[in-house]
Amino acid sequence: MTISAMRPDTLCARAGEQLDRRVGGVTTPIHTASAYMRADVGGREAYRYPRYANIPTQVAPAEKIAALEGTNDGLVVSSGMAAEAVALLAVLRAGDHVVFQADLYGGTHHFLSVELPRQGIARTLVEHADAASLEDAVRDDTRAVFVETPSNPLFHVVDLAAVADMAKRRGIVSIADNTFASPINQNPLALGFDLVVHSGTKYLNGHSDLNCGAVAGDSALMEKVRERAVDYGVTLNVYDCFLLERGMKTLALRMARHNANAMALAEFLAGHDMVSRVFYPGLPGHPGHGIAARQMRGFGGMLSFELDCEPRRARAFVAGLGLVLEAVSLGGVESLICFPSETSHAKMSPGDRRARGISDTLIRFSAGIEDVEDLMEDMERGFAAARR
Repeated sequence: MTISAMRPDTLCARAGEQLDRRVGGVTTPIHTASAYMRADVGGREAYRYPRYANIPTQVAPAEKIAALEGTNDGLVVSSGMAAEAVALLAVLRAGDHVVFQADLYGGTHHFLSVELPRQGIARTLVEHADAASLEDAVRDDTRAVFVETPSNPLFHVVDLAAVADMAKRRGIVSIADNTFASPINQNPLALGFDLVVHSGTKYLNGHSDLNCGAVAGDSALMEKVRERAVDYGVTLNVYDCFLLERGMKTLALRMARHNANAMALAEFLAGHDMVSRVFYPGLPGHPGHGIAARQMRGFGGMLSFELDCEPRRARAFVAGLGLVLEAVSLGGVESLICFPSETSHAKMSPGDRRARGISDTLIRFSAGIEDVEDLMEDMERGFAAARR
């Protein structure tokens, strides 16, 4: 059965596997060597080497993510930021310009604010990431546009097809961060994007025990991405590749529960008297709901909400939780909660956070796969603590 004929659940379980038929194991072996004899590598005589990401253990998760994103090439690297960096630096050089949406993960914002200027690359941040506004920022020296949808932590939704059409018309490379959605819920490449990046630490691995990233796209462009990854040495070691491939085997199953739990919790919070606003694209009242319904198959396991209280009571709410854990990161089987102002966007100045709508009472919630009734009861315990 060919990859193109497989459905997402089958791709999760089987795509990319590098089975050793001589031994007969039904999982990809962990190849631990750092030195390899000359062999057939991709149909030609060559050497395997871990930094080149051409060890079978490294190839397996890369091919799986490529298959899930509907393309012919993928690469796994050491972190989500490494994935973004090599994707951007593959298409940008000194003197170029890149357009970003302003509502981005804090680490991405820091990278574009600090590292790109060091490379002599100019950038423009666009407040409203619709295709027309992004195009207004395009200049003669613009080489790429970068979006994140749904965005972190306010869940703005970008019309991917419209942005991809604009980028093609203007001759620039389009890059989408698909971390929050996962390839189960959304496929930017199918909507016309050139490259998709993930923090594989999150949903792809799904078990909060691995730091990694991924890039996927057409092989011609991915060759440039791979070259940057080799040059910067952002290799993902084979043990982590094994964990990533194993985690992705249950991705579709996990996302179904993440989606269902987040939807139920968003509706629960939207009706609570201590919550002033809920940010979740699955809610009909969300400004991006129509676009999300058109381009997503599920609305994801992430949401955020604003508490109608002072910051100390918001802190008491989180401290009063027993089942939900206060922690950084997201996308694991356990439910996690955090204040973006203290975690994902802590590197931004208070003024920049306020401008982005990130207050000290904004709470981000990563819905795990627990029973949703248990999660709701735990949140009621948090609300009770906040009232005290």
